[in-house]
Amino acid sequence: MVKKLWGGRFTKEADPLVEKFSRSIQYDHKLAKYDIFGSIAHVQVLKKAGYLKPSEAGRLTRALGAIFAAVNRGEFKYDHKAEDIHTDIQNKLQGVVGDLALKLHTARSRNDQVVFAVKSYCKTELAKLIARIDVLGDALSKLAIDNKKLVLPGFTHMQHAQPVYAKDYLNAYVHMLTRDAGRLAAISDSMKLTMGAGALAGTPVAFGAYDLAMNGVKIGAPANSLDSVSDRDFVIEILSALSIAGMHLSRLAEDFVIWSTKEFDFIEIDEAFCTGSSLMPQKKNADSLELIRGRTGQLYGNLVNVLTVMKGLPLTYNRDMQCDKEPLFSSIETVLTELEILTGLVRTLKFNKTKIEEHLEDESLYATDLVYYLVGKSVPFKTAHTIVGKLIRYSIENDLEIKSMAPAELEKFSSKFDREEILKLFNPRVSVEAKRSIKRK
Repeated sequence: MVKKLWGGRFTKEADPLVEKFSRSIQYDHKLAKYDIFGSIAHVQVLKKAGYLKPSEAGRLTRALGAIFAAVNRGEFKYDHKAEDIHTDIQNKLQGVVGDLALKLHTARSRNDQVVFAVKSYCKTELAKLIARIDVLGDALSKLAIDNKKLVLPGFTHMQHAQPVYAKDYLNAYVHMLTRDAGRLAAISDSMKLTMGAGALAGTPVAFGAYDLAMNGVKIGAPANSLDSVSDRDFVIEILSALSIAGMHLSRLAEDFVIWSTKEFDFIEIDEAFCTGSSLMPQKKNADSLELIRGRTGQLYGNLVNVLTVMKGLPLTYNRDMQCDKEPLFSSIETVLTELEILTGLVRTLKFNKTKIEEHLEDESLYATDLVYYLVGKSVPFKTAHTIVGKLIRYSIENDLEIKSMAPAELEKFSSKFDREEILKLFNPRVSVEAKRSIKRK
């Protein structure tokens, strides 16, 4: 029978179904090194308080360090029958140092232990996420620089709107990613690692501030022990930030999916990021992008999951909180993978400039430029807007290009039209450079 961290007041073993139902080690084993990280710090607390002799503290620290090293080497084998990773590590420690390991739980509760381990895990993973966001942002920035003169049709309501620089389009996503990284950094900064809350009411041991050499992380006493063990705001904030980041990645994926279709054909996606069809040999599907788009729903679901778990819980700790980890781990791992995939895809993406130029021949893209042309001739904006609207309708109904209309035909709509002048406006570069309100680098 696997030893538990509790059970003294019980005379019966837990029902096997209950044991299986309440077990969390199948996913919280990811917290192994963070639990050990906290245990090493706790040894120093107990040593300073006089609960451990220096020799005992040394033995415990060495044994914990050996287990930590095994985790880092990927050689740590967790016990599938253990209730959770905290129990498993305690049992493994006892297997090395004997009953001395039983002293480690002095002034400690799993309630406090879990929060410490999860926050430590989050700090590490948030740093990875921020780094990968930066790498994707750099890849998009490079793609923008490499195509700095390229103009694309811009869209609203999925219809041709106005010409825009490809660099502005791509940098819009860089701005989104910058906000995502900022949100995650702010969450990490606000997460304070604490020890000493106990189960909920604190402990007789005074917890000072400790700097752990392995990470240089400062650990302090909680400002409020009840809040410390029952708080999962940081999990919800991370899931919220990752939902927003996932939404941004999904929008980028959607643009690339649309651009890669035969109808648009703006871009060529490398085959390494596509799949084929089991029936249709001609197919080249942007499945990786479609999955990024699809898994955004899972990110949203994970957020709602934890919000729902927490909404009715009385203070302080309740076992429901065990259900925060799978959604947290899932969202972090999903976004980390998506960022890596998108980075590789962006680095190999190519623009089909010939096809883009064909789209830029659409005269409707320059309708707003015609309006501002008339405004520059002292025509009120709304009047100019109406004039150009009628001109566009006339060109469509008569299957005529505005550029091919004679001066007399143009003058039917406004005497301000000068054919030679407006011909110059049907130029994507002229259109984008006319937008002086934009701060471009």
